[in-house]
Amino acid sequence: MTATPDLRTPRFASPDLLRSAFRRHAAGVAVITARGALGPVGFTATSLTSVSAEPPLLSFGIGTGASSWPAIAETGHVGVHILGEHQHELAATFARSGADRFGPPTAWRVGPQGVPVLDGVLAWLVCRVVGRVPAGDHRIVLAEVELGDADGAGRPLLYHQGGFSALRD
Repeated sequence: MTATPDLRTPRFASPDLLRSAFRRHAAGVAVITARGALGPVGFTATSLTSVSAEPPLLSFGIGTGASSWPAIAETGHVGVHILGEHQHELAATFARSGADRFGPPTAWRVGPQGVPVLDGVLAWLVCRVVGRVPAGDHRIVLAEVELGDADGAGRPLLYHQGGFSALRD
């Protein structure tokens, strides 16, 4: 039997409450890439969302203090990569501050529109940025899919309770 939430002792809104609640929400893991002025940039995102089928639009969030933000703020195109359960280390590399994200062992190549495209992912998309919406200390980036490939083999990588995991049957 499931316990009823105790509505008499709610916590007031805070960054900690939001983080605690979303640790309980399993999310797919993606890496967003772009061509920056000093080379490729990228970051791990769990905020990827399908927005519209016609036209094909997606969104993701990025903090304005993130090292990738200056490039994302200026670029016309981004790469979106859906990671597989075999890519824990790749997700961790792109999430780690100060990491050499595009050095070995990361396998990638320059794709359409100069966007870095990662190898071995479940799906990749090259998207044209159509908007950047202020949202607190983040920006919600809206992007229209131009081309890609969704034929990678495997199951998706998930983020839950502060760590990467896989689907269970």
